[in-house]
Amino acid sequence: MTDDQLDGPGRAVGRVLGTADATPLQFWTAVSPDSYLQLDDVVVTRRELPDREPVTIAGVVTQVRARHEGAQFDSDVFAIADGTLPAQVQEAAEITTTRVDPEFYVPPAPGAAVYRAEGDARARALHFDRMERRIPMGMGRDGVPVYLNADFLDGSRGAHVSISGISGVATKTSFATFLLYSVFRSGVLGGDAVNAKALIFNVKGEDLLFLDHPNLRLDDATRASYAKLGLDAGAFPDVRVYAPPRVGDSSGTPDVSSRLTGVDSFYWTLSEFCADRLLPYVFADADDERQQYTMVVHSVAAHLARYAQPADGGVSLDGVRLGSYADLVDHIVEQLNDDETRADWAGSAVGLGTVNAFARRLIGSKKDLGRLIRGDLALRRPHSINTAESAQVTVVDLHNLPDRAQRFVVGVTLKSEFERKEKAGTAKPLLFVVLDELNKYAPREGSSPIKEVLLDIAERGRSLGVILVGAQQTASEVERRIVTNSAIRVVGRLDPAEASRPEYGFLPPAQRQRALLAKPGTMFVNQPDIPVPLCLEFPFPAWATRVSEAGRAPSETLRSITQSVDPFAVVGSGADDDIPF
Repeated sequence: MTDDQLDGPGRAVGRVLGTADATPLQFWTAVSPDSYLQLDDVVVTRRELPDREPVTIAGVVTQVRARHEGAQFDSDVFAIADGTLPAQVQEAAEITTTRVDPEFYVPPAPGAAVYRAEGDARARALHFDRMERRIPMGMGRDGVPVYLNADFLDGSRGAHVSISGISGVATKTSFATFLLYSVFRSGVLGGDAVNAKALIFNVKGEDLLFLDHPNLRLDDATRASYAKLGLDAGAFPDVRVYAPPRVGDSSGTPDVSSRLTGVDSFYWTLSEFCADRLLPYVFADADDERQQYTMVVHSVAAHLARYAQPADGGVSLDGVRLGSYADLVDHIVEQLNDDETRADWAGSAVGLGTVNAFARRLIGSKKDLGRLIRGDLALRRPHSINTAESAQVTVVDLHNLPDRAQRFVVGVTLKSEFERKEKAGTAKPLLFVVLDELNKYAPREGSSPIKEVLLDIAERGRSLGVILVGAQQTASEVERRIVTNSAIRVVGRLDPAEASRPEYGFLPPAQRQRALLAKPGTMFVNQPDIPVPLCLEFPFPAWATRVSEAGRAPSETLRSITQSVDPFAVVGSGADDDIPF
């Protein structure tokens, strides 16, 4: 009986090549004339040993080549094509080993039959059989589900996800939201899924404001893809959306245009700004990181926390009632310009030039932060972003805010959420934080309050149940410790210059080249369980990604927190019930 007739794990596709070195970790296989192998295919072979059980060697195709055997010159290809020169076309595939079972590391024998791994053999080759809790991520190139080990996502053995790729092409945010959907709906969290939370910062357009609306473009093929992954195709069932107040609107109406229901305004009162020492987050952009007025920032923040008293929505300071952020800034600048009070606010060892630099930056923040730090809105009105009291998925819309205001919101929100988890002292319920443009908030160089919070999450968040899902165009520009602490690394379409950076050293050479051509929806996922990144395609979102795709949302998400608390709110504001004024 020949090797081809043996009961293998799948179909025989070739034999281990004898003209190239075969090692326990990498080998080449000649592909049979009636078969083929493509990149990412999973194969398996067997090595017979004397006095030991056979060793099964499984791997993933990481390169494929074809050549004419019998040709000596480049021009011979024309003679071969005309039939005047005999030659044979031979394809060969490079196999990178993913599993050796039992772990006896010997090379496969040249000439040994190589099989396409299917069914249980494929699951063993990719270590899926060792994953007690598997999260479906998408389909492999063979159309079979690919899984993520939940232990490396929820903090059991690792945590955090880093997603890199070109903006608008790599579908980073789409993959992050699909991963969240899979985590919440696959049953992998068991009973903890009910209480698990997600905090998503929306920085581009209003595409993430419709996660609770079913996608009208969903077809039967897409529903079948979800079913193959063990998921129901649908929208996120429990979503709460927060947006900043409109500029110049004294009523605090949310600044959104496409979604008119189920949106709440978020802001901070002047009293909260002073008492919680939020001033450092006003100075959190790239320019501030290089300045010398940090001492002034913290001195002024301490002074505000000590002496500012709540006063009818605003604060009272030095006997003066301040009713807006602009009033507060003007008062601080006035005190710093007064020779008699400057030392009380900034300290005696600070030079006048440093104080003036601080004052200029503070004055410049009035326009950006005026609508976020308020003294004219009712204190009892719900306005805080608190995932513990919100829906399962909380979306914070930032796209209408200038850069300084975006940094302030991200920094303060992450600070408060992380402190809340620290006080709880337990990892559960889990909190997933999805943040795009991570290279802006945690750049490789410099320091800022936001970067310190993100570093805290990356280094200590695992033990507290805070999982960072960070996305960026360039991982090479993100703080190294954040990338290093990410157990899961995902790559979509890459820029050629970025692909050559050492941060992508986990990608085999062929995958680096393919990342330059990857179409939207194609991702390369590296996880600790598997030595080779897996290429996958995740299905089209079952939730609306823009207003034109949005179907009817669940009725419970159409009412905002403000309406559910305020007895004077309009009752029953459903999708078809417009407010008549």
